[in-house]
Amino acid sequence: MKTWVALKYMIISTFSFTLMSATIKYLEDFNAFELVFFRCLGSLVLCIIYLWIKGIPILGNRRKLMIGRGIVGVISMVLFFAALKLMPLGTTISLRYLAPIFTAIFSIFLLKEKLIPIQWLFFFLSFAGVILLKGIDLRVSTVGLIMVLGAAMFSGLVYIFLRAIGPADHPVVIVNYFMVIATVVGAIGSINNWQQPEGYQWPLLFSLGIFGYLGQLYMTKAFQIEEANKVAPMKYLEAVFAIFVGWIWFGEGHSWLAIIGMLMVIGGMLMNIMVKKTSAA
Repeated sequence: MKTWVALKYMIISTFSFTLMSATIKYLEDFNAFELVFFRCLGSLVLCIIYLWIKGIPILGNRRKLMIGRGIVGVISMVLFFAALKLMPLGTTISLRYLAPIFTAIFSIFLLKEKLIPIQWLFFFLSFAGVILLKGIDLRVSTVGLIMVLGAAMFSGLVYIFLRAIGPADHPVVIVNYFMVIATVVGAIGSINNWQQPEGYQWPLLFSLGIFGYLGQLYMTKAFQIEEANKVAPMKYLEAVFAIFVGWIWFGEGHSWLAIIGMLMVIGGMLMNIMVKKTSAA
């Protein structure tokens, strides 16, 4: 029963993140920094209210690590938001899920962890999917591809920081550090390129924080009631939603070869998760 509840929570979470990404793509007149500012400002307010109500110390314990997590997180977010403007929604989100490859590589050198040899085969499958996408889908620009791979790399580094922080700090404290840093960086980065919102753009911009908060909230709920190795693969529902939302909202069609490329990316990551689950059993 709890697995079905977790699935329901992950559907809400992934669909919320998909709507957030689609809204970002729709707001093409705004630069990535301004979008980061609006995305994180709303979540920052909600985080501070939560910490205040619960009486949780806002500064936490492992402050340097949380600052580092915030810095690499905001770099990843800026690159991802910029890439969304250059490539189809489903493709960009699918490529962002290469992050576990970078996490695995970083963990070898920074955390002295070991990989199962077959994991490299699955990583190769995912990268082959990237090459197929780049060669087949002419809408995958070189700049956009570099940006989304950079976003995935820094996202992978985020997980390394989270592992290093461990249970020493409350999750909302960690998220709050990220939101503070991202809001400040977003504000500073958009000073010289500020696009004044008009009319309907205001609610769309503020919806970014709402969608992001709902995505984080329900993902957290899912991980709280079900085993991580059962919940984590459900995150890839976002790529499926993105393909359909991109088709309906932006008229983004995909060739069968492009879809195969995306499936190779996602499939390689899913098999990597299942292998780690089996080895840990």
